[in-house]
Amino acid sequence: EGVDVVAIARRKAELEALAAKCAGAPGRVIPVVHDVLRDDEVPALFERLVRELGTLDLFIYATGLMSEVGPSEFDTKKDLEMLAVNVGGCIAWTNEVARLFRTQRTGTIVGISSIAGERGRKGNPVYGTTKAAMNHYLEALRNRLADYGVHVCTIKPGFVETAMLVAARKQGRTIKGAISPEAAARSILKAARRRGNEVFVPFKWRLVGAVIRNIPSFLFKGMNI
Repeated sequence: EGVDVVAIARRKAELEALAAKCAGAPGRVIPVVHDVLRDDEVPALFERLVRELGTLDLFIYATGLMSEVGPSEFDTKKDLEMLAVNVGGCIAWTNEVARLFRTQRTGTIVGISSIAGERGRKGNPVYGTTKAAMNHYLEALRNRLADYGVHVCTIKPGFVETAMLVAARKQGRTIKGAISPEAAARSILKAARRRGNEVFVPFKWRLVGAVIRNIPSFLFKGMNI
């Protein structure tokens, strides 16, 4: 569509492959290698990227870590790393964006959360906790910035064919009905343009989420979902 995009990720090879794939398209893809655990780097890096772009009107935070956690495993190191990536990284980057958008009184922030944040499940409890925290933070930010022309959209995907899903299958989970990353990206961009508040991708997960939220606790604790 002719826009300039900054793509930030930890894996240099994948970034370079993305930039090469988009080389013939209108607009630029600017690859930037960064580990979200290095939150101390964020302010200076963000300032440099905004200068290079000239302007910024859309920010998408899509980083997520779901470590493999066994049913009898209580690993604090894994849990804190998930918190640092999924919550700490989100806050570090989004705070910088929020400050800029509030000043310029326009802009859209999109956070990719998960339906896993709707309830506390037996499987991988801290991953779900990070997504619940992300949902809360983004809602608070949406309310905080509403009077400044800034919109904050929370995306709650179901199953998407990513490396994270591959890892979940290796843990023995049976997962059906996953959508492609391309289909998810189209839905996310549409939600951002329509200024949705909380958007489930695909839509059927809104119904699933409503059911899950309303299962009584005395029943939910005996369910493996």
